[in-house]
Amino acid sequence: MSKLTDNLQALAEKLSPDEQKTLLDYAEYMVSRSTHTPAVDSVSNVPLDILRPVEETVVAAMKRLSQTYPMLNMDKLLHDASGLMSDHIMKGREALEVIDELQVLFEKHYQEYIDESK
Repeated sequence: MSKLTDNLQALAEKLSPDEQKTLLDYAEYMVSRSTHTPAVDSVSNVPLDILRPVEETVVAAMKRLSQTYPMLNMDKLLHDASGLMSDHIMKGREALEVIDELQVLFEKHYQEYIDESK
């Protein structure tokens, strides 16, 4: 095993099963974010209509919102979103509250995108 794998495994073993699932969800999100780079021409300027499920994790909300707003610069957005996700994961902030704020954050970045496009 590599040093990274050993470190991740050691850290994961210190977490509860729910926290391990959150860690895995976050890692999956990061992989999907880094490998999915659509061509600029193929991205719509209009948000997709992806409904928010009744029950949703913060990581799943990030995936959904990233898919809803594919035109946004995720590097720019992730800086703001990572603080909210950290509050949830590290400080135990309620998922619903964080997801609501993520929705507002994505909508704000979308409005800025529209304003810059004019």
